[in-house]
Amino acid sequence: MHTLTGEEGALAVLFARSVLENHIGSPCGDLPALPPIFSQKRGVFVTLTREGELRGCIGFPYPVLPLTEAISDAAISAATRDPRFPPVRAPELPLIRIEVTVLSVPELLAVAPEARPAAVEVGKHGLIVRGYGMSGLLLPQVPVEWGWDSTEFLDHTCLKAGLPAGCWRRKDIEIFTFEGQIFGEGKGEG
Repeated sequence: MHTLTGEEGALAVLFARSVLENHIGSPCGDLPALPPIFSQKRGVFVTLTREGELRGCIGFPYPVLPLTEAISDAAISAATRDPRFPPVRAPELPLIRIEVTVLSVPELLAVAPEARPAAVEVGKHGLIVRGYGMSGLLLPQVPVEWGWDSTEFLDHTCLKAGLPAGCWRRKDIEIFTFEGQIFGEGKGEG
């Protein structure tokens, strides 16, 4: 799967901003034209922050939609359907910072449970924990922002799934890793 260039990543963020302006704010007209890579199915998350605090984050861990549709749906959902926050309103849009994370396909971490912390690279991997009908995902940038080591990252992903911290030590819990290209307003790929 090809990675996005810095220019394509900037377009992804501009596209997400345009979608939000058209959906929540004053319609700003046509959405930007996007290169062919945006027709490929990709996993993607859109993260909204305000004054450095999370304001919404929703996406698709797996490549189920073309990138254009996935960004559009994730941006609107992050702004209006994240159950942790009230919907973003039009006057708030200028204060919102948008980040788009384009994901690689998640892969099962095929190591013994006790070897999982050593196999997880903080700053490179995002995680999905799945078990007992529950699932949780944390993006690669999260442990870096919080200063977690790989064990803490695994614990917090378990908690995000609604499972107890340390559940990753069990053989019946699946751990998936993925990588993400992170693009945000005012910065290139990170």
